[in-house]
Amino acid sequence: MRAPPKPGLLLVATRELRWMRRDGVALVLALLVPVIAFAVLTLIFSNAVIRNLRVAVVDADRSATSLIYVQSIASAPGVTVAERSSDMRSAMQAVRSGDAIAAVYIPENFERDLLAQKRPQVVSLYNRQYYTPGNNAASAIQSAVAAATAALPHEPGPSGYQPGALVAEQYVLSNPALNFAQFLLRAILPTVLHVVTAIAGGYAVGSEFAQRSKRAWMRAAGGRPLVALIGKFLPLFAIFLIMMVVDAAILHGLYGISFRGEPVLVAAAACLLLIAYLSFGALLVLLTQALPTGLSLIAIFCNPAFGFAGVGFPIAAMGTFAQVWGSILPLRWYLQVLFDQAARGLPPSDSVGPFAILAGLACLYFALAWARLSAIANAPPRREAEPALRIRYGRGVAIAMGNEVQRILGDRGVIGLIVLAPILYGALYPQPYLGQVLRGIPIAVVDQDQTELSRDLVQTLNADEATSVAVRADTLADAQAALDRHDVFAILAIPKDTERQVLRGEQARIAAYVEAAYFLLYSRTLQGISEAASTVSTNIATRGARSEGSLVYAAMTRSASPIEFLSQPLFNPTGGYASYVVPAAFILILQQTLLLGVASLGGAAYAIGGPGNRWLRSGPSAVFGQGLAHLCFALPGLVLYLILLPRVYGFSTLGRLEDLILLAVPFVLSVSFLAQFVSAWFRRRETAILLLIAISLPLFFQVGVSWPVEALPDFVRAASRVFPSTSAIDGFVRINQMGASILEVKGDWSSLWILTVVYGLLAAIATQVVSRNKAPHER
Repeated sequence: MRAPPKPGLLLVATRELRWMRRDGVALVLALLVPVIAFAVLTLIFSNAVIRNLRVAVVDADRSATSLIYVQSIASAPGVTVAERSSDMRSAMQAVRSGDAIAAVYIPENFERDLLAQKRPQVVSLYNRQYYTPGNNAASAIQSAVAAATAALPHEPGPSGYQPGALVAEQYVLSNPALNFAQFLLRAILPTVLHVVTAIAGGYAVGSEFAQRSKRAWMRAAGGRPLVALIGKFLPLFAIFLIMMVVDAAILHGLYGISFRGEPVLVAAAACLLLIAYLSFGALLVLLTQALPTGLSLIAIFCNPAFGFAGVGFPIAAMGTFAQVWGSILPLRWYLQVLFDQAARGLPPSDSVGPFAILAGLACLYFALAWARLSAIANAPPRREAEPALRIRYGRGVAIAMGNEVQRILGDRGVIGLIVLAPILYGALYPQPYLGQVLRGIPIAVVDQDQTELSRDLVQTLNADEATSVAVRADTLADAQAALDRHDVFAILAIPKDTERQVLRGEQARIAAYVEAAYFLLYSRTLQGISEAASTVSTNIATRGARSEGSLVYAAMTRSASPIEFLSQPLFNPTGGYASYVVPAAFILILQQTLLLGVASLGGAAYAIGGPGNRWLRSGPSAVFGQGLAHLCFALPGLVLYLILLPRVYGFSTLGRLEDLILLAVPFVLSVSFLAQFVSAWFRRRETAILLLIAISLPLFFQVGVSWPVEALPDFVRAASRVFPSTSAIDGFVRINQMGASILEVKGDWSSLWILTVVYGLLAAIATQVVSRNKAPHER
């Protein structure tokens, strides 16, 4: 007779593996969900270079010269002329409706004024509410206009002395190709995995309270909570460590992105990240001793973590609360180690600080989870009583709606997801971005000229809104050391004899070494340096004349381009980061919370009463009545996110209330019907959170607000329309932030109604099939 297995680490781990194989959902969560998310994100960023951004052109001159400019814009690598508008009104309508990301205006008599040397103006209006595509389009248009201007025949200007100008030559550090995949994908893949890791850790522990036996778990561990916790984590740790390897293979193998630092240090940091979030997820479930509540808390804490990590919006520009909150999130410190080593190639000693904090957080969360498990290891299991609901039996829309209201009010987890979670997210999610615009980015200056001109340039850099000279180094090596310590984010080198070159009428080149590991820091810092160099050059040319005087105008006319190019941002003129990212994220949050809440109800229906209880939620009338109930409960979140919070946070609110309502109705109903269709196959309430929690980040980058739809593969773009958030985010942002009417977003509106009908039919059929027509006996 075989002896029973000895209690210990191995027995707990093998017990966990057997359960994962039997459970199915746990295996899908650990293996399939990360792989699917990785695959979708890899496809989204498969086009590292953004091309074919649509531009509307208004050529009011229709001359041979204006045609040169139109052709130059059409042939530019980043944009394409999608529409030749007759006037600016139709061009602006194209921008608001999404048919174009920018509009270019060439005025009447452009050629005549150019020949008369009157410096006619070319105007570019670009949509900066759609941040990345808008800024890229603006840059491509500016380059195209400059190329067309350079191709024009120039008459020799007046003779006489003219001083030279300062030219800032940029040297891109860390990401010289300005590869979006290297920047975004490097951060997003671990972000998705950290959410899945925390959920998996919470589910593994919480299942002992909800489905399995905590006593059997403790017996397998020999009564030792430490062994019980480590043994439970081991299989998940091994699986997610393999996922980290897959992450690295995608970046460095598939995309060919170089790794510049110490791989052992990054691998150790990845292990600490997994330990920290397995422990964190377990801790929240152990504190609540209720699996649905614990999983909901994990989702609320982990989903907004990317914003606090400092990748999209820098930590230095965040407020005190955001910096403190971000410091307790292990993801922030892991990404700092990852970027410093993988992207920037810093010496390992420069990553000791964030690595030590990450290790401390991992140890802290594990110790807290261990202490909590030790406290409740021998306590009797606490079972939450199912709510006693007064359900009416029968068919009909009114009965189904009333029953669904009862179910939501009687379920704390669901009411928390649908009503309370949007409030928490509304307060928490915008916090990292409330600084809006980066100001005073610290830079280092190496002044080897030591002249009046160089001192004037340093003062101008300090006066510019974007930059602040934090370090004045004697050598480039000293400045590089400050850059490695994150004391500065760029280095400006002013070589010897710069002033002499300018006074001789030559171009003087100053070197700007700008860190590009974080794109927003890079673009804003380079903008500040370029503005300062341009200001100093203008001051030299005008020789101290009044800024509004004729000498200034004459000097600028002699040195400037034969045309004047004006690039004007629309809808988000200050370039506020929160104004761009938060309104879109709010709509995705509404979808996620409603989707998870409604899908949890479907799983709970089966868990409580089996097919008979599910029968009460089946059929067309039940599905529609339940959708109306969900619409009522979603109203507070809609009012909060579309009307109240935009005014609290100072975002633009140009939309009409009736247009918002017309778009909100099909959005909520389509999400409700989608959740009812998906949850028809669920047997437990927690399945919804386990399987759907990781889709938010991939969905956000499929909309076009952050990553242009022109850069998405065609089938990914088409597949993204399956989710209501794709059309809803585009429609709501255009109405509320850009002042579009419901007719100008009729494509999004029509898509949502189509999804409403399709998912309504699918939900009615699916609920009818899975309930097997088993009606419960009326009481």
